[in-house]
Amino acid sequence: MNIKNFSVFKGNSLKTALALIEKNNNGIIFATNKASAVIGALTDGDIRRYLLSGGSINDKIEKCVNQDFVWFSKDTEREKILKNLDNQIKVIPLLDSKKNLVSVISREHFPIDKEIKTYARCMAPARISFGGGGSDVTHFFSENKGAVINSTISLYSHALLRKRSDNKIKIFSYDLQKKLNADSLKNALKKKSELPLIQALIKIIEPEFGFDLFIRSDFPVGSGLGGSSVVSAAILGCFNEFRIDKWDLHELSEICFQAERIHMGISGGWQDQYATIFGGLNFMEFKKDQNIVHSLRLRPEIKLELEESLILCNTGKMHKSGDIHDDQKKSLKENNIKNLVSKNVDLCYSQRNMLLRGKINEFGKSLNDAWNYKKQFSTKISSQEIDNLYEGALKNGAAGGKILGAGGGGYFLFFSEPFKRDKLINYLSDQNLEIRDFQFDDDGIRSWSIRETN
Repeated sequence: MNIKNFSVFKGNSLKTALALIEKNNNGIIFATNKASAVIGALTDGDIRRYLLSGGSINDKIEKCVNQDFVWFSKDTEREKILKNLDNQIKVIPLLDSKKNLVSVISREHFPIDKEIKTYARCMAPARISFGGGGSDVTHFFSENKGAVINSTISLYSHALLRKRSDNKIKIFSYDLQKKLNADSLKNALKKKSELPLIQALIKIIEPEFGFDLFIRSDFPVGSGLGGSSVVSAAILGCFNEFRIDKWDLHELSEICFQAERIHMGISGGWQDQYATIFGGLNFMEFKKDQNIVHSLRLRPEIKLELEESLILCNTGKMHKSGDIHDDQKKSLKENNIKNLVSKNVDLCYSQRNMLLRGKINEFGKSLNDAWNYKKQFSTKISSQEIDNLYEGALKNGAAGGKILGAGGGGYFLFFSEPFKRDKLINYLSDQNLEIRDFQFDDDGIRSWSIRETN
């Protein structure tokens, strides 16, 4: 509506008011003072009654204006306006803080709000792995059977993304305390930075807009919790919020893998990407033609008991998973190492059955076998210090355990025997190791978008 056809100075004549009423075709105008503030409303009925009582068409509008009229602030909630329109009111003026007319609402004209800017958030969970490690790399399962068991936990990477009105790109990682600023996508990709993983991701995504991106995680770099894949998933989840044709879980996993393994050339497996995106406790099978994610549905009390029996602690040592995977890739050419990985896969199938049958203590002890297999894959996976830590844990209430991720450092996962948890925790605390509480995460990647004005 053209609000000029609804606003008239109070000193003008009733004839002028009638001409505007005829023009706006809504049977009403709003009288203003010299400051353009609305002081009242005037309908064609008001004018007719004034003239019938002896008034003149040339009299000023202020003589018969109705100062008791319904109006709302321009920020009034839509619900309140609708209720008034539904209660026999036909036209409602919207006024600003100075009572200037900014819009006119009627039963025939009440447009919805224009789309406003939004930002996207995503949180992706870290994972702990129980068995089958080493078999999820392509060069192994192309010729052999690959399988792993893992679960996501309540430690997350968080990403925050918003579109810009220009083509600039600004990225900041709280974990690394590094940033990347560029005036275009092309220059962001060419720029030498300390955030190569994020550059690899945006190269694949090819966003058609400038953006601000912020990333932080609940766990340190080199933790063995699948961190790089978790960060990638969180970033992808944000960009997915701005897509009409959204990527599904398999596509998200594959893009994560592509960025890390293909574009960056970092050696490693497939389980981390599927774990963080699908979420939950999963048994995964890897084959030459297809990767399959099987969700393990445990009885609630079994799952809670498993959660209570696991202890996660930080060795305080960072690792470079790519270096360890490179070394492991070379060792996998040896038949004895291939046999060990295959045994680890067989153990993984047994672990799956233990969990499904509720044999928690047997499962906990099987982690010891998984660790003994794993540390033989490469000389870089364990060390004398790590071996001493593990032996001490076994003597102080642990039934089994294993280092997470590629190895060499990061987090160690222990299974405590019933009634020995406190003893194990005291031992680990005496070694000055950080213990991280966690719960199982069943949701995997979670993303959402919010209006910036909320």
